Amino acid sequence: MAQAALADPIAEIDLGRPINFGGRFFAENKYALYERLREEAPVHRGRISVVRATFVSRYADCVSLLKDPRFLRNRSTATGGRRSPIPLPKSIVALGESMIVEDDPEHRRLRNLVKSAFTPAPIARLGERVERLSHELLDAAQKEGRVDLIPAYAQPIPVTVIQEMVGVSAEDMPRFRDTMKALTQGLSGWNVARALVFELPRAVRFVRDLIERKRSDPGPDILTGLIQAEEEGDRLSEDELVSMVFLLIIAGYETTAHLITNGVLTLLQHPDQLERLRAEPELLDSAVEEIVRFRGPIHGTKPGYAREDLTLGGVELKRGAMVMPLLGAANHDPEAFDRPERFDIARSPNRHLGFGHGNHFCLGAQLARMETRIALRNLLERSPKLRLAVPEQALKVQSMALWHRYESLPVVLS
Repeated sequence: MAQAALADPIAEIDLGRPINFGGRFFAENKYALYERLREEAPVHRGRISVVRATFVSRYADCVSLLKDPRFLRNRSTATGGRRSPIPLPKSIVALGESMIVEDDPEHRRLRNLVKSAFTPAPIARLGERVERLSHELLDAAQKEGRVDLIPAYAQPIPVTVIQEMVGVSAEDMPRFRDTMKALTQGLSGWNVARALVFELPRAVRFVRDLIERKRSDPGPDILTGLIQAEEEGDRLSEDELVSMVFLLIIAGYETTAHLITNGVLTLLQHPDQLERLRAEPELLDSAVEEIVRFRGPIHGTKPGYAREDLTLGGVELKRGAMVMPLLGAANHDPEAFDRPERFDIARSPNRHLGFGHGNHFCLGAQLARMETRIALRNLLERSPKLRLAVPEQALKVQSMALWHRYESLPVVLS
């Protein structure tokens, strides 16, 4: 008698019940789940741990949602309630008032104050620093032979860039970076409680002290520029300065480090495309865009909140309902991309949503592209026989909602 076929765990999922987008099962099966959602439940009432939200998975719907004036980033404006869906201690309220959770005209005001740091000239200057740092890190890594690429290479590059942009000293940065991990490495249970009660308040105090030091001892960094803009009449409050520093570090450090990591792994998983890139280095810019689409680290944006009762994709939403576009699902939508499950470093056009869309398009996109481009080019040039140091199945995806990132990436440099 033939053995019964094993049940498909993805097919067995009841889409009438809320999927937990913050769970281990989702982390390890997200792309298969995205396919089912696009086909059967493109507007899905799900959850991240205990927080309920509605998730949108088709490309066209995500683009529409990100431009829809019926949804606001500022929860307080949309609902008349508090800013955060969960209560925040008074000591860290400033973190819930970031530019990315504001709407125009306030969003535009804050964005205009910081955008000068991301124009071509300062990015070019930072590029020179990234070039030197990349080779310094590779010199050290190649002496070891086998390294975990994340702490040895992918993390130090964006950490150094943000450190110099903000003007944090080398001695202070490790302590400050540790506090950031609490915000980005867990959305449930004790991790969140510990971060809210202990680590984040300490980080906020650190930033307030840093602001005071910059007032008395200005430097050639963006934080000094923001402080001076406040003093020149732009009325940037200290809380806004605090939230801006946190945004720069979280967005500029975590996302770029994992974009570099995902890029290296994706190329190693597709040796035909890696070989093509080595033969045609002029495709590097295109390859970075395809990495962002195919295995970008960010799979969702900050939520939007319905400012009125409405219907979205046949699903009725009440005023204040939390809605989130699944960028990772949209970037694999066959209605938007030809053969989306194929990794193609020459893909054109490639209108991915890896950096968002509309008014909240990632301000640091060019910076992230530059860092990733330099990191990949130098690594591939100096390690012609680069390979994984462990079986691919031994790599572990982190269980973190709306991210795609790995615990480690052991490689052999040769």
